[in-house]
Amino acid sequence: MDALIGNDVLQTCVLAWIVAQFSKPLIHYVHSRRLNLRYFVSAGGMPSSHSAVVVALATRVGADTGLSSVAFALAAVFAAVVMYDAAGVRRAVSLQARVLNRMLTEMIEAQHFNEDRLRELIGHTPFEVFVGAMLGLLSAISVR
Repeated sequence: MDALIGNDVLQTCVLAWIVAQFSKPLIHYVHSRRLNLRYFVSAGGMPSSHSAVVVALATRVGADTGLSSVAFALAAVFAAVVMYDAAGVRRAVSLQARVLNRMLTEMIEAQHFNEDRLRELIGHTPFEVFVGAMLGLLSAISVR
């Protein structure tokens, strides 16, 4: 257990995730003037905690093992796939959910039935991914 707790790479990733997740409700509050504590545990939103964690991981692995190491190559490819998914595939799902919810609202109003809404905040904008990546980079640099 001490080895797990003392793992600097893992500590860096956890720090990046914590900072990103705790930033989300604060950033939402600044924009909307409403506190929504669900942002502490939600996916999506600003900044991307997915991007923060994988960039922190790749940065620390690269710093510890070298940029020519297999471990860094794996971490960098993993980071690229996760960030592509966060800004691409998951973002498209968010937009589709928004359209489907709008259609559902129109159907409910017309036929008076009630259905659960789809979760619309699933993916990230490219800017949210970028900010998350920078957060991960800063986390990796700060835990050294």
